[in-house]
Amino acid sequence: MRKWIRVAAVTLMCALVSQGVVAAEFDDSPPTELIAVDGGHLDWPTMLRVLRDDNLTVRLADSARQRMNTTRQGALDSVAAGQRVYGWNQALGPLKDRPLEPDQQREFQRRMLRSHAAGVGPMLPPGVVRLALVLRANSMARAAMGVRPEVVDRMLSMVEAGVLPLMPEIGSLGTGDLQPMAAAGLSMIGEHNPVLFRGKQVAASMAFRAAGLPERFTLESGEALPLISGGSVVTARFVEAIDRAEHDLHGFAAAFALFLEATRAEQGAFDERTHTERNLDHDIDGAGDIRSMVCGTEWMTDQGRERSGDAHPRIQDATSVRSTPHVIGGLRHSLETARDTALREANASTSNPLIFEKDSGGYEFVMGGNWAVTRIGAQIDALNAQIANLAILSEGLSGRLLEPKWSYGVPANLAGGEIGLNSGMVQAQTVAAALIPEIQVRAHPASTMSRPVKGGQEDLNTMAMASMRNLADNLDRLDIVLGVQILMGAQAVDLMRERMGELRLGSGTEAVHAVVRRRIPVLHDDRYLSPDVDAAIALVREDAFTPAFRAADETRCAA
Repeated sequence: MRKWIRVAAVTLMCALVSQGVVAAEFDDSPPTELIAVDGGHLDWPTMLRVLRDDNLTVRLADSARQRMNTTRQGALDSVAAGQRVYGWNQALGPLKDRPLEPDQQREFQRRMLRSHAAGVGPMLPPGVVRLALVLRANSMARAAMGVRPEVVDRMLSMVEAGVLPLMPEIGSLGTGDLQPMAAAGLSMIGEHNPVLFRGKQVAASMAFRAAGLPERFTLESGEALPLISGGSVVTARFVEAIDRAEHDLHGFAAAFALFLEATRAEQGAFDERTHTERNLDHDIDGAGDIRSMVCGTEWMTDQGRERSGDAHPRIQDATSVRSTPHVIGGLRHSLETARDTALREANASTSNPLIFEKDSGGYEFVMGGNWAVTRIGAQIDALNAQIANLAILSEGLSGRLLEPKWSYGVPANLAGGEIGLNSGMVQAQTVAAALIPEIQVRAHPASTMSRPVKGGQEDLNTMAMASMRNLADNLDRLDIVLGVQILMGAQAVDLMRERMGELRLGSGTEAVHAVVRRRIPVLHDDRYLSPDVDAAIALVREDAFTPAFRAADETRCAA
Protein backbone atom coordinates (compact mmCIF):
# COMPACT_ATOMS: atom_id res chain seq x y z
CA MET A 1 0.00 0.00 0.00
CA ARG A 2 2.75 2.48 0.95
CA LYS A 3 4.65 1.60 -2.21
CA TRP A 4 1.52 2.33 -4.28
CA ILE A 5 1.10 5.71 -2.57
CA ARG A 6 4.75 6.60 -3.26
CA VAL A 7 4.39 5.59 -6.91
CA ALA A 8 1.20 7.60 -7.26
CA ALA A 9 2.81 10.65 -5.65
CA VAL A 10 5.85 10.43 -7.91
CA THR A 11 3.60 10.01 -10.96
CA LEU A 12 1.56 13.06 -10.03
CA MET A 13 4.65 15.18 -9.40
CA CYS A 14 6.19 14.15 -12.71
CA ALA A 15 2.96 15.09 -14.49
CA LEU A 16 2.92 18.48 -12.83
CA VAL A 17 6.57 19.10 -13.68
CA SER A 18 5.94 18.17 -17.31
CA GLN A 19 3.06 20.66 -17.44
CA GLY A 20 5.16 23.38 -15.84
CA VAL A 21 2.85 23.50 -12.82
CA VAL A 22 5.69 22.82 -10.37
CA ALA A 23 9.42 23.33 -10.66
CA ALA A 24 11.68 20.32 -11.00
CA GLU A 25 14.00 21.62 -8.29
CA PHE A 26 13.11 22.13 -4.65
CA ASP A 27 12.49 25.77 -3.71
CA ASP A 28 14.72 26.50 -0.72
CA SER A 29 14.00 30.24 -0.59
CA PRO A 30 13.96 31.65 2.96
CA PRO A 31 10.60 31.95 4.72
CA THR A 32 8.95 35.37 4.74
CA GLU A 33 7.88 37.40 7.74
CA LEU A 34 4.67 36.11 9.30
CA ILE A 35 1.43 38.00 8.65
CA ALA A 36 -0.94 37.40 11.57
CA VAL A 37 -4.59 37.89 10.66
CA ASP A 38 -6.67 39.02 13.66
CA GLY A 39 -9.45 41.15 12.16
CA GLY A 40 -8.25 44.53 13.37
CA HIS A 41 -4.65 45.25 12.42
CA LEU A 42 -4.28 44.82 8.67
CA ASP A 43 -2.33 47.94 7.65
CA TRP A 44 -1.54 49.57 4.32
CA PRO A 45 2.03 48.24 3.85
CA THR A 46 0.81 44.72 4.59
CA MET A 47 -1.99 44.99 2.03
CA LEU A 48 0.49 46.16 -0.60
CA ARG A 49 2.79 43.30 0.33
CA VAL A 50 -0.03 40.78 -0.16
CA LEU A 51 -0.90 42.44 -3.46
CA ARG A 52 2.65 42.23 -4.82
CA ASP A 53 4.34 39.26 -3.15
CA ASP A 54 3.53 35.66 -4.05
CA ASN A 55 5.71 34.27 -1.25
CA LEU A 56 3.76 34.88 1.95
CA THR A 57 3.41 33.28 5.36
CA VAL A 58 -0.08 34.05 6.64
CA ARG A 59 -1.72 32.67 9.79
CA LEU A 60 -4.85 33.22 11.84
CA ALA A 61 -3.90 34.81 15.17
CA ASP A 62 -4.58 32.64 18.23
CA SER A 63 -6.69 35.36 19.84
CA ALA A 64 -8.94 35.47 16.79
CA ARG A 65 -9.18 31.69 16.71
CA GLN A 66 -10.50 31.64 20.26
CA ARG A 67 -13.07 34.35 19.54
CA MET A 68 -14.24 32.57 16.40
CA ASN A 69 -14.72 29.28 18.24
CA THR A 70 -16.75 31.01 20.93
CA THR A 71 -19.06 32.87 18.54
CA ARG A 72 -19.45 29.80 16.33
CA GLN A 73 -20.84 27.87 19.24
CA GLY A 74 -23.06 30.83 20.12
CA ALA A 75 -24.37 30.91 16.54
CA LEU A 76 -25.17 27.20 16.57
CA ASP A 77 -26.93 27.55 19.92
CA SER A 78 -28.99 30.48 18.62
CA VAL A 79 -30.12 28.53 15.56
CA ALA A 80 -30.85 25.47 17.67
CA ALA A 81 -32.97 27.64 19.98
CA GLY A 82 -35.20 28.57 17.05
CA GLN A 83 -33.93 31.86 15.62
CA ARG A 84 -34.65 32.05 11.91
CA VAL A 85 -31.46 33.24 10.20
CA TYR A 86 -30.85 34.31 6.61
CA GLY A 87 -28.42 31.94 4.89
CA TRP A 88 -28.39 29.51 7.82
CA ASN A 89 -31.84 27.97 8.16
CA GLN A 90 -33.53 30.30 5.66
CA ALA A 91 -32.94 30.58 1.91
CA LEU A 92 -31.61 33.64 0.10
CA GLY A 93 -32.79 36.74 -1.78
CA PRO A 94 -36.41 36.60 -2.95
CA LEU A 95 -36.55 33.09 -1.41
CA LYS A 96 -35.60 34.35 2.05
CA ASP A 97 -38.94 33.18 3.52
CA ARG A 98 -38.27 29.55 2.57
CA PRO A 99 -37.03 27.57 5.61
CA LEU A 100 -34.22 25.03 5.41
CA GLU A 101 -34.41 21.80 7.40
CA PRO A 102 -31.38 20.87 9.54
CA ASP A 103 -30.40 18.08 7.17
CA GLN A 104 -30.44 20.53 4.23
CA GLN A 105 -28.18 23.20 5.69
CA ARG A 106 -24.80 21.68 4.82
CA GLU A 107 -25.85 20.83 1.26
CA PHE A 108 -27.23 24.38 0.93
CA GLN A 109 -23.71 25.77 1.33
CA ARG A 110 -22.44 23.92 -1.73
CA ARG A 111 -25.50 24.77 -3.81
CA MET A 112 -25.23 28.43 -2.82
CA LEU A 113 -21.73 28.57 -4.28
CA ARG A 114 -22.80 26.78 -7.44
CA SER A 115 -25.78 29.06 -8.08
CA HIS A 116 -23.88 32.25 -7.36
CA ALA A 117 -20.79 31.41 -9.42
CA ALA A 118 -22.27 32.92 -12.58
CA GLY A 119 -19.64 35.60 -13.29
CA VAL A 120 -18.03 36.11 -16.68
CA GLY A 121 -15.38 38.25 -18.36
CA PRO A 122 -11.67 38.75 -17.73
CA MET A 123 -10.14 37.07 -14.71
CA LEU A 124 -8.94 39.22 -11.85
CA PRO A 125 -5.16 39.62 -11.52
CA PRO A 126 -3.45 37.11 -9.18
CA GLY A 127 -2.41 39.83 -6.71
CA VAL A 128 -5.99 41.07 -6.42
CA VAL A 129 -7.25 37.50 -5.86
CA ARG A 130 -4.62 36.93 -3.18
CA LEU A 131 -5.51 40.17 -1.40
CA ALA A 132 -9.25 39.49 -1.67
CA LEU A 133 -8.80 36.15 0.11
CA VAL A 134 -6.73 37.74 2.89
CA LEU A 135 -9.25 40.57 3.28
CA ARG A 136 -12.10 38.08 3.55
CA ALA A 137 -10.15 36.04 6.08
CA ASN A 138 -9.42 39.16 8.11
CA SER A 139 -13.11 40.10 8.19
CA MET A 140 -14.02 36.60 9.34
CA ALA A 141 -11.33 36.82 12.04
CA ARG A 142 -13.36 39.55 13.74
CA ALA A 143 -15.63 36.69 14.87
CA ALA A 144 -18.91 38.40 14.03
CA MET A 145 -19.89 36.08 11.16
CA GLY A 146 -20.17 32.84 13.11
CA VAL A 147 -17.83 30.77 10.90
CA ARG A 148 -15.26 28.25 12.12
CA PRO A 149 -11.56 29.15 12.24
CA GLU A 150 -10.98 26.26 9.85
CA VAL A 151 -12.57 28.32 7.06
CA VAL A 152 -9.95 31.04 7.52
CA ASP A 153 -7.22 28.41 7.79
CA ARG A 154 -8.27 26.97 4.43
CA MET A 155 -8.23 30.38 2.72
CA LEU A 156 -4.85 31.35 4.14
CA SER A 157 -3.32 27.97 3.26
CA MET A 158 -4.37 28.60 -0.34
CA VAL A 159 -2.67 32.01 -0.27
CA GLU A 160 0.52 30.52 1.19
CA ALA A 161 0.60 27.69 -1.33
CA GLY A 162 -0.14 29.98 -4.27
CA VAL A 163 -3.42 28.22 -5.12
CA LEU A 164 -5.37 31.19 -6.49
CA PRO A 165 -8.95 30.72 -7.76
CA LEU A 166 -9.86 32.11 -11.16
CA MET A 167 -12.33 34.88 -10.36
CA PRO A 168 -14.26 36.64 -13.18
CA GLU A 169 -14.65 40.39 -12.76
CA ILE A 170 -18.14 40.85 -14.26
CA GLY A 171 -21.21 40.13 -12.14
CA SER A 172 -20.80 41.94 -8.83
CA LEU A 173 -23.09 44.91 -8.25
CA GLY A 174 -21.18 46.06 -5.17
CA THR A 175 -23.90 44.46 -3.04
CA GLY A 176 -21.48 41.82 -1.92
CA ASP A 177 -18.99 40.36 -4.40
CA LEU A 178 -21.19 37.33 -4.80
CA GLN A 179 -20.13 36.00 -8.20
CA PRO A 180 -16.32 36.24 -7.95
CA MET A 181 -16.23 35.04 -4.35
CA ALA A 182 -18.57 32.14 -5.16
CA ALA A 183 -16.07 31.08 -7.83
CA ALA A 184 -13.34 31.28 -5.18
CA GLY A 185 -15.52 29.25 -2.84
CA LEU A 186 -15.92 26.45 -5.39
CA SER A 187 -12.16 26.27 -5.77
CA MET A 188 -11.77 26.34 -2.02
CA ILE A 189 -13.98 23.28 -1.49
CA GLY A 190 -12.25 21.48 -4.38
CA GLU A 191 -15.10 21.65 -6.86
CA HIS A 192 -15.45 22.82 -10.49
CA ASN A 193 -13.70 26.20 -10.63
CA PRO A 194 -10.05 25.99 -11.80
CA VAL A 195 -7.15 27.78 -10.12
CA LEU A 196 -3.93 29.48 -11.09
CA PHE A 197 -1.03 27.53 -9.60
CA ARG A 198 2.60 28.40 -10.32
CA GLY A 199 1.73 30.17 -13.52
CA LYS A 200 -0.58 27.50 -14.92
CA GLN A 201 -4.35 27.10 -14.96
CA VAL A 202 -5.19 23.70 -13.49
CA ALA A 203 -8.00 21.92 -11.69
CA ALA A 204 -8.23 22.86 -8.03
CA SER A 205 -7.87 19.23 -6.96
CA MET A 206 -4.57 18.88 -8.84
CA ALA A 207 -3.18 22.07 -7.32
CA PHE A 208 -4.19 21.06 -3.79
CA ARG A 209 -2.50 17.67 -4.16
CA ALA A 210 0.67 19.26 -5.51
CA ALA A 211 0.68 21.78 -2.65
CA GLY A 212 0.18 19.07 -0.03
CA LEU A 213 -3.25 20.38 1.00
CA PRO A 214 -6.47 18.40 1.44
CA GLU A 215 -8.20 18.07 -1.89
CA ARG A 216 -11.66 18.71 -0.43
CA PHE A 217 -13.04 21.06 2.19
CA THR A 218 -16.58 21.04 3.56
CA LEU A 219 -18.43 24.18 4.52
CA GLU A 220 -20.74 23.76 7.48
CA SER A 221 -24.05 25.50 8.17
CA GLY A 222 -23.95 29.28 7.67
CA GLU A 223 -20.41 29.42 6.21
CA ALA A 224 -21.00 29.98 2.48
CA LEU A 225 -22.75 33.34 2.79
CA PRO A 226 -19.98 34.98 4.89
CA LEU A 227 -17.54 33.78 2.25
CA ILE A 228 -19.28 35.50 -0.65
CA SER A 229 -20.88 38.44 1.16
CA GLY A 230 -19.09 41.75 1.62
CA GLY A 231 -16.87 43.78 -0.70
CA SER A 232 -13.49 42.09 -0.34
CA VAL A 233 -12.95 41.86 -4.11
CA VAL A 234 -13.89 45.49 -4.77
CA THR A 235 -11.70 46.54 -1.83
CA ALA A 236 -8.74 44.54 -3.13
CA ARG A 237 -9.11 46.13 -6.56
CA PHE A 238 -9.45 49.54 -4.93
CA VAL A 239 -6.19 49.05 -3.03
CA GLU A 240 -4.45 48.12 -6.29
CA ALA A 241 -5.94 51.20 -8.01
CA ILE A 242 -4.84 53.53 -5.21
CA ASP A 243 -1.31 52.16 -5.45
CA ARG A 244 -1.27 52.60 -9.21
CA ALA A 245 -2.64 56.13 -8.96
CA GLU A 246 0.10 57.09 -6.51
CA HIS A 247 2.72 55.85 -8.97
CA ASP A 248 1.02 57.74 -11.80
CA LEU A 249 1.14 60.88 -9.69
CA HIS A 250 4.92 60.48 -9.54
CA GLY A 251 4.97 59.88 -13.29
CA PHE A 252 3.03 63.07 -13.88
CA ALA A 253 5.41 65.04 -11.64
CA ALA A 254 8.28 63.75 -13.80
CA ALA A 255 6.49 64.68 -17.04
CA PHE A 256 5.50 68.10 -15.72
CA ALA A 257 9.07 68.89 -14.67
CA LEU A 258 10.27 68.18 -18.21
CA PHE A 259 7.52 70.42 -19.60
CA LEU A 260 8.30 73.27 -17.22
CA GLU A 261 11.99 73.26 -18.01
CA ALA A 262 11.51 72.97 -21.78
CA THR A 263 9.13 75.95 -21.79
CA ARG A 264 11.18 77.88 -19.18
CA ALA A 265 8.03 78.42 -17.14
CA GLU A 266 7.54 81.04 -14.44
CA GLN A 267 7.97 79.70 -10.90
CA GLY A 268 5.51 82.06 -9.24
CA ALA A 269 2.61 79.64 -9.61
CA PHE A 270 4.44 77.23 -7.28
CA ASP A 271 5.49 79.79 -4.67
CA GLU A 272 4.80 78.42 -1.20
CA ARG A 273 3.38 81.73 0.00
CA THR A 274 0.47 81.81 -2.44
CA HIS A 275 -0.52 78.21 -1.62
CA THR A 276 -0.23 78.80 2.12
CA GLU A 277 -2.62 81.70 1.63
CA ARG A 278 -5.11 79.30 -0.01
CA ASN A 279 -4.91 77.12 3.13
CA LEU A 280 -5.37 73.75 1.44
CA ASP A 281 -2.78 71.31 2.76
CA HIS A 282 -2.77 68.99 -0.24
CA ASP A 283 -2.36 71.89 -2.67
CA ILE A 284 0.53 73.19 -0.58
CA ASP A 285 2.14 69.77 -0.81
CA GLY A 286 1.43 69.61 -4.56
CA ALA A 287 3.26 72.88 -5.14
CA GLY A 288 6.09 71.56 -2.98
CA ASP A 289 6.33 68.45 -5.19
CA ILE A 290 6.84 70.66 -8.24
CA ARG A 291 9.43 72.88 -6.55
CA SER A 292 11.32 69.79 -5.48
CA MET A 293 11.48 68.38 -9.00
CA VAL A 294 12.86 71.63 -10.51
CA CYS A 295 15.04 72.53 -7.54
CA GLY A 296 18.16 74.35 -8.69
CA THR A 297 16.89 75.05 -12.21
CA GLU A 298 18.57 77.80 -14.19
CA TRP A 299 16.27 77.33 -17.15
CA MET A 300 13.15 78.54 -15.32
CA THR A 301 14.67 81.93 -14.51
CA ASP A 302 14.87 85.34 -16.14
CA GLN A 303 18.38 84.40 -17.26
CA GLY A 304 17.12 81.16 -18.77
CA ARG A 305 14.26 82.82 -20.59
CA GLU A 306 16.60 85.48 -21.95
CA ARG A 307 19.10 82.84 -23.08
CA SER A 308 16.36 80.92 -24.90
CA GLY A 309 15.37 83.99 -26.89
CA ASP A 310 12.06 85.01 -25.27
CA ALA A 311 11.29 88.38 -26.88
CA HIS A 312 8.75 89.65 -24.34
CA PRO A 313 8.17 89.36 -20.59
CA ARG A 314 6.27 86.14 -19.76
CA ILE A 315 4.15 87.74 -16.98
CA GLN A 316 2.43 84.43 -16.28
CA ASP A 317 1.91 81.06 -17.92
CA ALA A 318 -1.30 79.46 -19.19
CA THR A 319 -4.00 78.39 -16.74
CA SER A 320 -3.11 74.71 -17.11
CA VAL A 321 0.41 75.37 -15.84
CA ARG A 322 -0.64 77.61 -12.98
CA SER A 323 -3.47 75.34 -11.81
CA THR A 324 -1.41 72.15 -11.78
CA PRO A 325 -0.66 72.31 -8.01
CA HIS A 326 -4.41 72.31 -7.40
CA VAL A 327 -4.97 69.32 -9.70
CA ILE A 328 -2.19 67.45 -7.89
CA GLY A 329 -3.63 68.58 -4.55
CA GLY A 330 -7.09 67.30 -5.42
CA LEU A 331 -5.71 63.91 -6.39
CA ARG A 332 -3.58 63.72 -3.25
CA HIS A 333 -6.66 64.47 -1.16
CA SER A 334 -8.70 61.78 -2.94
CA LEU A 335 -5.92 59.24 -2.45
CA GLU A 336 -5.61 60.00 1.25
CA THR A 337 -9.36 59.60 1.74
CA ALA A 338 -9.36 56.42 -0.35
CA ARG A 339 -6.56 54.83 1.70
CA ASP A 340 -8.40 55.60 4.93
CA THR A 341 -11.65 54.08 3.67
CA ALA A 342 -9.92 50.97 2.30
CA LEU A 343 -8.20 50.41 5.65
CA ARG A 344 -11.49 50.73 7.52
CA GLU A 345 -13.15 48.29 5.12
CA ALA A 346 -10.27 45.83 5.46
CA ASN A 347 -10.69 45.69 9.24
CA ALA A 348 -14.48 45.54 9.40
CA SER A 349 -17.18 42.87 9.56
CA THR A 350 -18.64 43.04 6.07
CA SER A 351 -21.36 40.44 5.87
CA ASN A 352 -25.03 39.77 6.56
CA PRO A 353 -26.11 38.54 9.03
CA LEU A 354 -23.76 39.26 11.93
CA ILE A 355 -23.87 37.64 15.34
CA PHE A 356 -23.44 39.45 18.67
CA GLU A 357 -23.32 38.49 22.31
CA LYS A 358 -26.41 39.61 24.21
CA ASP A 359 -26.20 41.50 27.50
CA SER A 360 -28.55 38.92 29.00
CA GLY A 361 -26.35 36.04 27.88
CA GLY A 362 -26.18 33.96 24.73
CA TYR A 363 -25.94 35.24 21.17
CA GLU A 364 -28.28 36.64 18.55
CA PHE A 365 -28.09 37.23 14.81
CA VAL A 366 -28.78 40.70 13.42
CA MET A 367 -29.71 41.12 9.77
CA GLY A 368 -28.36 44.29 8.14
CA GLY A 369 -26.54 45.75 5.15
CA ASN A 370 -22.86 45.60 6.05
CA TRP A 371 -22.03 43.88 2.76
CA ALA A 372 -22.67 47.04 0.71
CA VAL A 373 -19.54 48.94 -0.36
CA THR A 374 -21.47 52.19 -0.76
CA ARG A 375 -18.74 54.49 0.47
CA ILE A 376 -16.01 52.77 -1.50
CA GLY A 377 -18.15 52.90 -4.64
CA ALA A 378 -18.56 56.66 -4.30
CA GLN A 379 -14.85 57.12 -3.64
CA ILE A 380 -13.90 55.00 -6.65
CA ASP A 381 -15.94 57.39 -8.77
CA ALA A 382 -14.35 60.42 -7.08
CA LEU A 383 -10.86 59.03 -7.70
CA ASN A 384 -11.76 58.24 -11.30
CA ALA A 385 -12.78 61.87 -11.82
CA GLN A 386 -9.40 63.00 -10.52
CA ILE A 387 -7.62 60.51 -12.79
CA ALA A 388 -9.58 61.81 -15.78
CA ASN A 389 -8.71 65.39 -14.86
CA LEU A 390 -5.01 64.51 -14.64
CA ALA A 391 -5.14 62.79 -18.03
CA ILE A 392 -6.82 65.81 -19.64
CA LEU A 393 -4.17 68.09 -18.15
CA SER A 394 -1.34 65.82 -19.30
CA GLU A 395 -2.64 65.58 -22.86
CA GLY A 396 -3.10 69.34 -23.06
CA LEU A 397 0.43 70.01 -21.86
CA SER A 398 1.96 67.59 -24.36
CA GLY A 399 -0.09 69.29 -27.09
CA ARG A 400 1.37 72.69 -26.16
CA LEU A 401 4.86 71.38 -26.89
CA LEU A 402 4.04 70.95 -30.58
CA GLU A 403 3.30 74.63 -31.28
CA PRO A 404 6.17 77.15 -30.92
CA LYS A 405 3.74 79.94 -30.00
CA TRP A 406 2.39 77.88 -27.09
CA SER A 407 5.75 76.42 -26.06
CA TYR A 408 7.71 79.71 -26.27
CA GLY A 409 9.94 78.64 -29.10
CA VAL A 410 10.38 74.89 -28.84
CA PRO A 411 10.85 73.68 -32.47
CA ALA A 412 7.58 72.88 -34.22
CA ASN A 413 6.24 69.35 -33.84
CA LEU A 414 9.33 68.53 -31.75
CA ALA A 415 11.02 67.64 -35.01
CA GLY A 416 14.68 66.79 -34.45
CA GLY A 417 16.04 67.51 -37.90
CA GLU A 418 14.88 69.69 -40.78
CA ILE A 419 11.30 70.71 -40.02
CA GLY A 420 9.04 69.84 -42.92
CA LEU A 421 11.17 67.00 -44.11
CA ASN A 422 10.75 65.68 -40.57
CA SER A 423 7.26 65.62 -39.03
CA GLY A 424 8.46 65.01 -35.47
CA MET A 425 6.13 63.79 -32.73
CA VAL A 426 2.74 65.14 -33.76
CA GLN A 427 1.27 61.66 -34.18
CA ALA A 428 2.62 60.47 -30.84
CA GLN A 429 0.63 63.28 -29.22
CA THR A 430 -2.43 62.17 -31.19
CA VAL A 431 -2.23 58.81 -29.39
CA ALA A 432 -2.88 60.61 -26.11
CA ALA A 433 -5.61 62.79 -27.63
CA ALA A 434 -7.40 59.70 -28.96
CA LEU A 435 -7.80 58.34 -25.43
CA ILE A 436 -9.27 61.43 -23.79
CA PRO A 437 -12.90 60.87 -24.94
CA GLU A 438 -12.69 57.26 -23.76
CA ILE A 439 -11.39 58.42 -20.39
CA GLN A 440 -14.11 61.05 -20.07
CA VAL A 441 -16.88 58.58 -20.89
CA ARG A 442 -15.55 56.06 -18.36
CA ALA A 443 -15.28 58.71 -15.66
CA HIS A 444 -19.08 58.93 -15.43
CA PRO A 445 -20.01 57.85 -11.88
CA ALA A 446 -21.55 54.39 -11.99
CA SER A 447 -22.61 54.85 -8.36
CA THR A 448 -25.46 57.07 -9.64
CA MET A 449 -26.81 54.27 -11.86
CA SER A 450 -28.31 51.72 -9.46
CA ARG A 451 -30.45 48.93 -10.91
CA PRO A 452 -33.07 46.99 -8.88
CA VAL A 453 -32.63 43.21 -9.11
CA LYS A 454 -33.87 39.94 -7.57
CA GLY A 455 -37.55 40.74 -7.66
CA GLY A 456 -37.05 44.02 -5.84
CA GLN A 457 -35.38 42.42 -2.82
CA GLU A 458 -32.13 44.15 -3.81
CA ASP A 459 -33.58 47.41 -5.09
CA LEU A 460 -30.54 49.62 -4.39
CA ASN A 461 -27.07 48.60 -5.54
CA THR A 462 -23.80 50.52 -5.29
CA MET A 463 -22.56 49.38 -8.74
CA ALA A 464 -19.08 49.58 -7.22
CA MET A 465 -17.59 46.88 -9.44
CA ALA A 466 -18.70 48.78 -12.54
CA SER A 467 -17.05 51.87 -11.06
CA MET A 468 -13.93 49.85 -10.35
CA ARG A 469 -13.75 48.46 -13.88
CA ASN A 470 -14.00 51.98 -15.24
CA LEU A 471 -11.26 53.21 -12.91
CA ALA A 472 -8.95 50.32 -13.82
CA ASP A 473 -9.49 51.00 -17.52
CA ASN A 474 -8.78 54.70 -17.04
CA LEU A 475 -5.59 53.98 -15.13
CA ASP A 476 -4.44 51.91 -18.12
CA ARG A 477 -5.20 54.84 -20.40
CA LEU A 478 -3.54 57.35 -18.08
CA ASP A 479 -0.32 55.33 -18.27
CA ILE A 480 -0.34 55.86 -22.04
CA VAL A 481 -1.14 59.57 -21.83
CA LEU A 482 1.66 60.11 -19.30
CA GLY A 483 4.07 58.05 -21.38
CA VAL A 484 3.41 60.33 -24.36
CA GLN A 485 3.96 63.45 -22.26
CA ILE A 486 7.24 62.10 -20.87
CA LEU A 487 8.48 61.11 -24.33
CA MET A 488 7.66 64.56 -25.71
CA GLY A 489 8.98 66.44 -22.69
CA ALA A 490 12.36 64.74 -22.90
CA GLN A 491 12.55 65.54 -26.62
CA ALA A 492 11.68 69.20 -25.95
CA VAL A 493 14.46 69.46 -23.36
CA ASP A 494 16.98 68.02 -25.80
CA LEU A 495 15.90 70.39 -28.56
CA MET A 496 16.41 73.40 -26.24
CA ARG A 497 19.76 72.37 -24.74
CA GLU A 498 21.89 73.97 -27.43
CA ARG A 499 20.31 77.37 -26.79
CA MET A 500 20.54 77.04 -23.02
CA GLY A 501 24.30 76.40 -23.05
CA GLU A 502 25.80 75.70 -19.61
CA LEU A 503 22.61 76.54 -17.69
CA ARG A 504 21.50 73.69 -15.46
CA LEU A 505 18.19 71.85 -15.27
CA GLY A 506 16.63 71.22 -11.89
CA SER A 507 18.12 68.21 -10.14
CA GLY A 508 14.87 66.20 -10.30
CA THR A 509 14.34 67.05 -13.96
CA GLU A 510 17.87 65.99 -14.85
CA ALA A 511 17.32 62.66 -13.08
CA VAL A 512 14.05 62.10 -14.93
CA HIS A 513 15.63 62.97 -18.28
CA ALA A 514 18.43 60.49 -17.61
CA VAL A 515 15.89 57.72 -16.91
CA VAL A 516 14.20 58.38 -20.24
CA ARG A 517 17.42 58.54 -22.24
CA ARG A 518 18.69 55.26 -20.82
CA ARG A 519 15.74 53.62 -22.57
CA ILE A 520 14.85 55.93 -25.49
CA PRO A 521 17.37 57.82 -27.66
CA VAL A 522 16.74 61.41 -28.68
CA LEU A 523 14.79 61.79 -31.93
CA HIS A 524 16.89 63.32 -34.72
CA ASP A 525 15.45 62.42 -38.12
CA ASP A 526 12.03 60.77 -38.13
CA ARG A 527 11.95 57.09 -37.24
CA TYR A 528 9.41 54.40 -36.42
CA LEU A 529 7.79 55.91 -33.29
CA SER A 530 5.61 53.14 -31.87
CA PRO A 531 8.55 51.47 -30.06
CA ASP A 532 9.45 54.82 -28.47
CA VAL A 533 5.88 55.37 -27.30
CA ASP A 534 5.70 51.82 -25.94
CA ALA A 535 9.01 52.27 -24.12
CA ALA A 536 7.81 55.49 -22.48
CA ILE A 537 4.58 53.81 -21.38
CA ALA A 538 6.62 50.95 -19.92
CA LEU A 539 8.65 53.43 -17.85
CA VAL A 540 5.41 54.73 -16.33
CA ARG A 541 4.06 51.24 -15.63
CA GLU A 542 7.37 50.12 -14.14
CA ASP A 543 7.22 53.08 -11.76
CA ALA A 544 10.63 54.15 -13.03
CA PHE A 545 10.26 57.77 -11.92
CA THR A 546 9.37 57.25 -8.26
CA PRO A 547 13.05 57.09 -7.15
CA ALA A 548 13.71 60.49 -8.78
CA PHE A 549 10.53 61.87 -7.22
CA ARG A 550 11.46 60.65 -3.75
CA ALA A 551 15.04 61.89 -4.05
CA ALA A 552 13.73 65.32 -5.03
CA ASP A 553 11.27 65.27 -2.14
CA GLU A 554 14.05 64.59 0.35
CA THR A 555 15.83 67.77 -0.76
CA ARG A 556 12.69 69.90 -1.10
CA CYS A 557 13.42 73.48 -2.15
CA ALA A 558 12.15 76.49 -0.27
CA ALA A 559 9.81 78.93 -1.99
